[in-house]
Amino acid sequence: MTVKTGMIAATFAAFACGAASAEKWDMALAYAATNYHSEIAAEFAAEVTANTDLEIVTHPGGSLFGGSEIFGAVRKGLTPIGERLISALGNDDALYEVDSVPFLATGFDGARKLYDASRPALIETLEEARLHFLYSCPWPPQGFYSVREATDLDALAGMKFRAYNATTSKMAEGLGMVPTKVEAAELAQAFATGTAQSMISSGATGYDRKLWEHVSYYYDVKAWLPRNMVIVNGKAWAGLDDATREAINTAAANAEEKCWAKAEELDGWYVEQFTANDMTVGTLPPEVQAAFEQVGAEIKAQWAERAGEKGQAVLDAYEAMN
Repeated sequence: MTVKTGMIAATFAAFACGAASAEKWDMALAYAATNYHSEIAAEFAAEVTANTDLEIVTHPGGSLFGGSEIFGAVRKGLTPIGERLISALGNDDALYEVDSVPFLATGFDGARKLYDASRPALIETLEEARLHFLYSCPWPPQGFYSVREATDLDALAGMKFRAYNATTSKMAEGLGMVPTKVEAAELAQAFATGTAQSMISSGATGYDRKLWEHVSYYYDVKAWLPRNMVIVNGKAWAGLDDATREAINTAAANAEEKCWAKAEELDGWYVEQFTANDMTVGTLPPEVQAAFEQVGAEIKAQWAERAGEKGQAVLDAYEAMN
């Protein structure tokens, strides 16, 4: 038995025995231990551990489950708790993609309003999947990374574009690039080998993976601010006593507040690190930016159609806040 399968077996056995004997939860994280999402998840786990009889141990960098596996693992009870990029779950429900609708919310104020508008529907959708929502943490605004200078649309044609959700795949196709799915943990290798040549992502992702070693250009597109969420298996949550659930909810609220503040604090700092490491940082030429926004408008219309009444209700609530 491997270490990984051993931990999974132990977690499953704990579920079978009930929450009273489940003294330890393994928390699956997709991103590096040094990423602020993982750091704040570790602080959340430490707060829960200090204030309850439940110990939460974080496993960053996809060491317990890979990013694409975490949602299913928590849902199936293979691990009780985990963090996942919400918009990567669009095949399960279009609502999960709302924070990645291009140019809908391009700054932290707008992203917070969009979160507030969509949170009730998100919680309801997760409950239908027998999952309990704890907290959600944003990434900084998404920029465009490229191994080539984006002088015009022809310069982008045919480039291999790292996609992490349906929106990024559609952006790539709409701009004449070729989408290729690459998880965050595999990014540096993908760019080093030419599997990926461009992507839309936050400054945090590029910094964590030292992409300046492989990528020359970063454009501050501010396309959207995607979010991660921390979720708990519904059966595991139901098995906790009220005091433990209350302590976890308090720790989750604290983590969410810290994470929003940290994302905004680090936004400009990441870009400064790119410049310090000899990346060319700037904005897209007007023609290219306009093309990004045109494709974004098409994606927004497609998303609204797929999301139906539930999605439109979120958009209406968001627009009422502006």
